[in-house]
Amino acid sequence: MPFTALGLSPSLQKAMENEGYKKPYPIQIEAIPAILNKNDVLGIAKTGSGKTASYVLPILMNLQGNLVSKNRHVNVLVLVPTRELAIQVGEVFQLFGNKLTRKVKSLAVYGGVSINPQMIAMQNVNILIATPGRLIELVENNAVHLNDIETLVLDEADKMLHLGFKEEVDKILNLLPKKRQNLLFSATLSDDVNEINQILLHNPSIIKIESDEDHLDLIDQVAYFVSEEKKGPLLRYLIQQGKLKQVLVFTSTVYKADNVANKLRKNGINASAIHGKRSQAARKETLLKFKNGELNVLVATDLLARGIDIAFLPHVINYELPRSPKDYIHRIGRTGRAENPGEAISFITPEDKHHFKIIQKKMGKIITMIDSENIEF
Repeated sequence: MPFTALGLSPSLQKAMENEGYKKPYPIQIEAIPAILNKNDVLGIAKTGSGKTASYVLPILMNLQGNLVSKNRHVNVLVLVPTRELAIQVGEVFQLFGNKLTRKVKSLAVYGGVSINPQMIAMQNVNILIATPGRLIELVENNAVHLNDIETLVLDEADKMLHLGFKEEVDKILNLLPKKRQNLLFSATLSDDVNEINQILLHNPSIIKIESDEDHLDLIDQVAYFVSEEKKGPLLRYLIQQGKLKQVLVFTSTVYKADNVANKLRKNGINASAIHGKRSQAARKETLLKFKNGELNVLVATDLLARGIDIAFLPHVINYELPRSPKDYIHRIGRTGRAENPGEAISFITPEDKHHFKIIQKKMGKIITMIDSENIEF
């Protein structure tokens, strides 16, 4: 199905084409018409499935005929769990909002930075993308009013509730008008998500897109059996010998992320770590450089990687295995997107062998194991 069949304006269709979108993702095919019809929506889809555009595009369309004129009274509120995701969603709204005949102002707000510039920037905002804590601060400072919200989006609701935002989300919901459109997106339908679905949504269009396993065939998976002390040399060897240009490396801890990135830089590889202990400005700059190809290697922990959404990321390396098979699938799912092949490499120590067998069993795939002892590096 082409984008022309979804009811989007010619300007938005052209913008999608210019951004390289050849055809809509499955979630976009179902969500865009439902949202244009002002239905509530429950969307269950993995990260990287095109869900951000699936609500951004129809929301922008719906706003063209109905913009709140009162200052600091926003039309649309998008709640997200992390600063990185707030920035990412804000960029998508700005990208497509600038293509419209009637301009729509969007703003992303989040903690970890001064609130004063955000309060000033709230002037004439139509779409507000916010983390719960910072939004409550802005409301308490009378910088924004929520009583004219027409559409509420909860994006990555599973992560938001997992990170302990339930009390803050409940507080925000009590500030909103009763009559509004509600859009709930989540990677999984957990008990918490189902509970908020029962409270929040009214006769929703339910859209469930199959999980990450669906596109694993696009990912070339390989594992290297290696001792702990030889992981660093092996990582450098693979990057240099393979001339890898854009690599996302996963570690389990902040300390390990810094350590791996530092050693790569000492060996002439352009690398940086991204984690919660770095400032927001530093994290934003690092992520932008990685997306733009100015940074070869980004070393990240699972939580911070949630905000990394790159359509054509070619390489993912598990320097350390995650704790669960689901997290492993989520990690390697950062590559092999948008019908583009990718490569996922995992380092397996003797202690990891049993756990890695469980991961393979969960995926239903046997992964080629290479003994690094046979490699000269």
